[in-house]
Amino acid sequence: MNVTIALDDTAQALGIKYILEQFFDITSEIVAKNFNSCDADQDTLYIISPDCWCENPDFFIPRRNRTITLGKGPHRLDTTLDESGIIEQLRHLLKHHSPKKSEISAELSPREIDVLRLVAAGLINKEIAERLNISFNTVLTHRKNISAKLGIKSVSGLSVYAMMNGYV
Repeated sequence: MNVTIALDDTAQALGIKYILEQFFDITSEIVAKNFNSCDADQDTLYIISPDCWCENPDFFIPRRNRTITLGKGPHRLDTTLDESGIIEQLRHLLKHHSPKKSEISAELSPREIDVLRLVAAGLINKEIAERLNISFNTVLTHRKNISAKLGIKSVSGLSVYAMMNGYV
């Protein structure tokens, strides 16, 4: 597993890099916060600041299962703790956020996201096909794949999922 660190505070980034390499034997790199043109492999875990998430939502929303943000709360890294607290928290977060094949295959394609957005907006399959210039059968296939990946079959469930995950 590779870890990419993008934080506002260079000292924090260096500290997390040191802990990852010394206590977890994980290769990590510190990068700038611009992920617009970044090529990401599917084994990369991201440790980022909340600002970085807000500046690059299109990059991180599909990778939310492999992204840890700083802050207090569940599934976040609290950097106000002492070293042993951060190590314990990282141990838990790395176990929870490690990329698994099922998570990677469950990511929606860009076209599936387009279809999901239109479903959440209340369009019917025929309207989605016209709006995206694809066939009706292609819309059905995308909807079937979305439901299989997410385990959600109803329009209301897909709409809630889209809203909760920042797609609409």
